[in-house]
Amino acid sequence: MKVLIVCSGNAENFDFKLHQAFVYEQIETIKQKFNIEYDTFLIKGKGIKGYLNSVPAMKQKIKDFSPDIVHAHFGISGLTANLQRKVSVITTYHGSDAYLPKVRLLSIIAAVLSVFNIFVSEKIRNNIRRNKQYSVIPCGINLDIFYPIEMKIARQKLNFDQGKVYVLFSSGFDNSVKNSALAFSGINLLQMDIELIELKNKNREEVNLLLNACNLLILTSISEGSPQIIKEAMACNCPIVSTDVGDIREVISDTEGCYISLFNPDDVADKIKLAIEFNKKTNGREKIKHFDNNLIAKKIYEIYQMIVSKK
Repeated sequence: MKVLIVCSGNAENFDFKLHQAFVYEQIETIKQKFNIEYDTFLIKGKGIKGYLNSVPAMKQKIKDFSPDIVHAHFGISGLTANLQRKVSVITTYHGSDAYLPKVRLLSIIAAVLSVFNIFVSEKIRNNIRRNKQYSVIPCGINLDIFYPIEMKIARQKLNFDQGKVYVLFSSGFDNSVKNSALAFSGINLLQMDIELIELKNKNREEVNLLLNACNLLILTSISEGSPQIIKEAMACNCPIVSTDVGDIREVISDTEGCYISLFNPDDVADKIKLAIEFNKKTNGREKIKHFDNNLIAKKIYEIYQMIVSKK
């Protein structure tokens, strides 16, 4: 079976393994477990015009590679992939494509055109779903990459101060949806020596070290789908403070040392303080084993088989 992955390749110095890590890890796991062949078409150019301009090159890629299935990630990529009608398209929706009004409209069109739709959370499904076949399948994580390390050892490897409080922010500070201002405001209210660390352009091993070296992960996003960083933090038994977005409440559930905050600095500060005072590892890893990439890969592959068998 041959699968063409279609997704954005717009990041500066784009590296598929780094900038689309969750897509890369999913398709690599499927390849390793089920012996498929895959290739990628990375869309260059931003906005609807940029995506439309990529269509001729995508069609040529499909002609050259002759895939059995095109699997697009994010709604606008799904719409782009469906501007050819020779190969069946599966589209996975990850979050921002379900909530931003203009992008959501494009995602709805993609959902109508795609032969099958995958939503990484129920909330996204409720925002996009049309009368098409679908499944709710969150992106999985590689439990061999994300695992607990003693904080002292992780800090030694990163040259961190052993006695300082470090808080890992879930993304880049410049991403407006991630709402770093709220995280900074909450930390400032505590009047403690806390360093907020930006998570940007880090490979998977570096992210694992940071999750183990920091006192907690904070996510203050305005909206999310099913954020990988929360599951990765759980796999490392890292305490978490997060706003109530996407499927985070369900993922962290009643895990001791993990807290849902309101969208105001006072409550964020209170929850950060609780996570710092928790002062130990959580048992998050035990609670997210169903997100193992091997299990998720099997579900995705079964969808591939179903679509191919109907051709």
